[in-house]
Amino acid sequence: MTFIVPVPLEAEIDELITHYPQKRSASLMLLHALQEHFGWISKEAMEWTAAKLGLQPINIYELVTFYPMFRQEPLGKTHIKVCRTLSCALAGSAEVRKHFCDKLGLDAHAHVPQTTPDGKFTVEFVECLASCGTAPVVLVNETLHEKVGTAQAAEIIASGR
Repeated sequence: MTFIVPVPLEAEIDELITHYPQKRSASLMLLHALQEHFGWISKEAMEWTAAKLGLQPINIYELVTFYPMFRQEPLGKTHIKVCRTLSCALAGSAEVRKHFCDKLGLDAHAHVPQTTPDGKFTVEFVECLASCGTAPVVLVNETLHEKVGTAQAAEIIASGR
């Protein structure tokens, strides 16, 4: 499979590289730009990035696998982030996440983001969503839901957003 970066994105990447004393220093910024555009970092994207920066693919792979903000699989259309930080945990966020997973046929014990086979939903635990006073909170795509219980979780699934 050939990995193709659109011309405007490659121009943006070329500009990014000029801001660093050596090409390798731009690695994280290139990965962020690619993920923002494509939604995830594929093996081909890692290889392309390594070639662009004159590095070995392992140099990029180790960054993608080390930093949790990089995704190696596409997200579902509806991305459900359940806060797991202390306030939300005490208010029942683990039960809310389990409810999402159970209803969507995902493994509630997995510690990684999971996407439904149809690509409609991705569920993951995340760190603080900055709404501790309204715990537990869930971010669905870009919409924050506060004081989420299993009934509201069911509504989120039913609405597909």
